[in-house]
Amino acid sequence: MDSEKRNLKNRQAERRRAAQMMKRIMIHFRGLMDEKLRPQGVTTAQLKMMKAISEEPGASGAHLARSCYVTPQSVQALLQGLEEDGWIVRSKDLVNDRVRNASLTPEGKKLLLTAEREAKVIEARLWRGVSEASVAELNAVLEQCLANLEAEPEDSKRSY
Repeated sequence: MDSEKRNLKNRQAERRRAAQMMKRIMIHFRGLMDEKLRPQGVTTAQLKMMKAISEEPGASGAHLARSCYVTPQSVQALLQGLEEDGWIVRSKDLVNDRVRNASLTPEGKKLLLTAEREAKVIEARLWRGVSEASVAELNAVLEQCLANLEAEPEDSKRSY
C-alpha cells in the first residue's frame, strides 16, 4: 500500500510540476514580448487586441473580450488606448448606430507586423531542440487538459 501511495504522490507532483512549468513558460514568454514591445509603446494585451481586430474586423466588444481572454470592460479600455495612440480607428456600424467597429490604421498594421516578427523569434527560441512530433503530442495533451477544465464536473451533474 505504501508503494501505491508513493506512486500517487509522485504522479500528483509531476502533474503539479507540469502546470507550474506551463505558467512559467507563459510568464517568461510574455515578459520577453513586453521587453521587445516596450520601445514601441505597446503592451502584449494591446497587441493581442490588435491581432483580434485584424483577424475579425467588426467583431463585437464581447467577442473581442472572449478572443483576448479579458473582461468586456478591459476591452473598452484597450480600444480607447489603441485609438488614442493612433493604432486603430473606430466608426459607427452601418446597421447598428450603437456599435462601433474597430479597424487598424496603417501605423497599427505596421506595428502588428513588427511585433509578429518579434514573437516568431521568441517562439523559435522557445521550441529550439523540440521535435515536431513532441509538439504535436504536447498539443494533444494540452487540448485534453483544456477540455477537462471546460467540461462540467461530474459532481455538479448529480441531483441531490
